Amino acid sequence: MSQATKRKHVVKEVLGEHIVPSDQQQIVRVLRTPGNNLHEVETAQGQRFLVSMPSKYRKNIWIKRGDFLIVDPIEEGEKVKAEISFVLCKDHVRSLQKEGFWPEGFSEVAEKHNNNRNRQTQPELPAEPQLSGEESSSEDDSDLFVNTNRRQYHESEEESEEEEAA
Repeated sequence: MSQATKRKHVVKEVLGEHIVPSDQQQIVRVLRTPGNNLHEVETAQGQRFLVSMPSKYRKNIWIKRGDFLIVDPIEEGEKVKAEISFVLCKDHVRSLQKEGFWPEGFSEVAEKHNNNRNRQTQPELPAEPQLSGEESSSEDDSDLFVNTNRRQYHESEEESEEEEAA
C-alpha cells in the first residue's frame, strides 16, 4: 500500500469513527512530547506516564500538547506504560461527554480546550473599514508580524538623510 493510501485510510479512521473506551482502555491528556514517538500523558486521577505511538499513526496524525487520547495499557512496560489506540478530536470529546463516558477530572479542561480552539479559528474583523483609491495604496508596516528571533534594526530619518547627502 502506498504512503498516500495509508494516510487516507488512517485519517478516515480517526476522523470518522466514533469510539467508546473499553474497560482496559483509559482517556488521557497529552502533557508533552519528549520525542521518539513517545508522549507524556496524564490520567484524570493525575497519574503521569509515557505512551508510545503505533507505527500506523506516525507521520500521518500529529498530536500536540492538550490533546486527548484513548490508550491501551502495556503490561511489561516500565517507563512506557501504554500505547495510543485512538486520537480524540473535539467532536469525539463532545459525544463522549454526552454519553457519560468522559472522566470528571477532564470535564473542565475539555471545555476550556474547546473554547480556546473556537477562539483561534474565528477570524477577527478589522477595526477600520478598508478605504478605496489612493488612501489604501499607502501601506503601513506597523501591523505586520514581527519576528522576535531576529534583531530589530531601526533606521531613523536623520541617518537616512545623512547617507543620501554623502
